[in-house]
Amino acid sequence: QVQLVESGGGLVQAGVSLRLSCAASGRSTSSYTMGWFRQAPGKEREFVAAITWSTSSTYYADSVKGRFTISRDNAKNTVYLQMNTLKPEDTAVYYCAAQGLRALGVPPRTAPSYDYWGQGTQVTVSS
Repeated sequence: QVQLVESGGGLVQAGVSLRLSCAASGRSTSSYTMGWFRQAPGKEREFVAAITWSTSSTYYADSVKGRFTISRDNAKNTVYLQMNTLKPEDTAVYYCAAQGLRALGVPPRTAPSYDYWGQGTQVTVSS
């Protein structure tokens, strides 16, 4: 079992940066592909970014590519999402997720493919 806790959300103005953190407990995240998803009111949960456990390869949604960076610190059992040049359309609850143990291949972009989830952290970007 992996327990995930997100932090770092808040209310910010457009154009600024935020860094979200996802702290894991229970098991080391070094053997899990980790992802960030977000869900805006009235919308489905959507893929934001993922980082593989084996090579730390990163993948991004087109809407955040070039602005967001996912990274991991296995020593701290923490995954980060650095969000730059935030836009109002980035407003959502952001969730951290872990895929199955030592999953191989390109990380999926669908929420049901991930086994463990945090409770989410709210990010609100005002214009």
